[in-house]
Amino acid sequence: ENKSLKQEIRRRDRTGHDRPVGNSKAWLDVLRMAETVAPTESTVLIQGESGTGKEVIARFMHELSSRVDGPFQSINCGALPEGLLESELFGHVRGSFTGAVKDKTGLFSAAENGTFFLDEIGETTPATQVKLLRVLQHREVIPVGATDPIPVNTRLIAATNRDLEDDIKTGRFRSDLYYRLNVIAIHLPTLRQRREDIPVLAEHFLQRTGVARGEPPKRLQPEALEALV
Repeated sequence: ENKSLKQEIRRRDRTGHDRPVGNSKAWLDVLRMAETVAPTESTVLIQGESGTGKEVIARFMHELSSRVDGPFQSINCGALPEGLLESELFGHVRGSFTGAVKDKTGLFSAAENGTFFLDEIGETTPATQVKLLRVLQHREVIPVGATDPIPVNTRLIAATNRDLEDDIKTGRFRSDLYYRLNVIAIHLPTLRQRREDIPVLAEHFLQRTGVARGEPPKRLQPEALEALV
């Protein structure tokens, strides 16, 4: 009951100014789904084009969850080569490869009791996908070069701008990992699909910039706003 009440208080607090910006039906549907899923422990797969706000929604869910007092860790799987990505995800032991001069804790362990956001999970290699599957199945990681597993208590939120079902058909992505990740699916609309939010977003960014500079927010001319939309 205590946890439920705390989550409800956080949810009501977040329905104010800190809620991700947007008034369109498509965006409000996403927020409602995020608010419903946030208090659960379910793994979530966020799908949408680059720039649609996948990490914004992931952080929003973390802040509404019972894990809000734990860390929020994130990584872009497409930004690192395979060897380095595995070290970042799972950690490594000293001497496991050239340059491994000391033990390193992986991000799964660093996100203990919190949330781990795996962005662009569709860019991972089959070898990394096997190891991610093990984490989801057994809730444990084996650092690079180690033999003993380490238990992890982390909520996983993954995101992709790829069509993973197409990648499964071509053999780029494992179907068993996909079904483990896709417990709850959230599809983010593009700005093209929520044009009515563009003026709201523009005003929000101008307001934020004004606060940062300690000056009144600038206003967009109607012609400029029309050009943006």
